[in-house]
Amino acid sequence: MLMRETPVLIDGPVGQLEALYLDNEDPRGLALICHPNPVQGGTMLNKVVSTLQRTARDAGLITLRFNYRGVGASEGTHDMGTGEVDDAQAVAEWFRARHPALPLTLFGFSFGGFVAASLGGRLEARGEQLKHLFMVAPAVMRLGDQDQLPQHGELTLIQPETDEVIDPQVVYQWSDKLERPHELLKVAECGHFFHGKLTDLKDLILPRLSN
Repeated sequence: MLMRETPVLIDGPVGQLEALYLDNEDPRGLALICHPNPVQGGTMLNKVVSTLQRTARDAGLITLRFNYRGVGASEGTHDMGTGEVDDAQAVAEWFRARHPALPLTLFGFSFGGFVAASLGGRLEARGEQLKHLFMVAPAVMRLGDQDQLPQHGELTLIQPETDEVIDPQVVYQWSDKLERPHELLKVAECGHFFHGKLTDLKDLILPRLSN
């Protein structure tokens, strides 16, 4: 049976947020996906975000992706910082209210990696334990002292080795200094947007969602 995402509107801190929601008849968990930099054209329909959504779907997870404030039909204007994390938190609360018992996995691509990581720390501080956090080509340079990474659950960093947007060395150095357990996966001959490598990305993530 072909499963299609359902458009939904979620109340956010500065107005309604546009989202796409996909339920699952026999779910193994929840997947919330955060998109890249809106100033550079990032939306929830980005092809990497779409790949993450389909991968989570194929692993049996209920999925939710959304547009930050000022993107698509989402109200408000870009904040490029804590505002987008506030949006993600509102979406996560909507998601959790509908599925209070299922484990939550967060995905973030590029700027969305910063958003997902910050959100994960906020949720953990409120008593939520994440199943997994995937940071894909993440904008780790945006993470400040106020952005607390979740300390529990699994953490996977996926970094293209020839990334032209996020300096791979910055991600590698950040990984080296990270005290909590995690894994760093490097994708050879791959640029920021995974041109020709989306199947490789799915192949890295799918088994990690199935364990």
